[in-house]
Amino acid sequence: MPNFIEMDRTVTLADQLKNEDAGGPVVLVNTFVVPPEDAERLLTAWSADAAIMKRQPGFISTQLHRGIAGSGAFLNYAVWESVAQFRAAFSNPEFQARLADYPQSATASPHLFRPIAVPGICVA
Repeated sequence: MPNFIEMDRTVTLADQLKNEDAGGPVVLVNTFVVPPEDAERLLTAWSADAAIMKRQPGFISTQLHRGIAGSGAFLNYAVWESVAQFRAAFSNPEFQARLADYPQSATASPHLFRPIAVPGICVA
């Protein structure tokens, strides 16, 4: 199982999962870090998790990125229709059981986001 490290210590993932607003889609950003020799095991575990999540109601898409030059840093970007649907998928016993497949050396830092508009730069 990976060691979970909060991306934002002031607002935890658990706090975010309690959110009941009807704010629409959310983006999960999850960083993983493993020693490079454990990268293949992380990829195998993540692939199995992604297959489970892909079947869950509210799943829109996901993309995994890996740091270059032999890095053991990974970034997962997943889009969900709502916090409630992500919460249900994250709580799914099948998904929770698969967390044991990650290398013990792995750290994971999941956090939920919504896009914001910045005038002249990006739209929400």
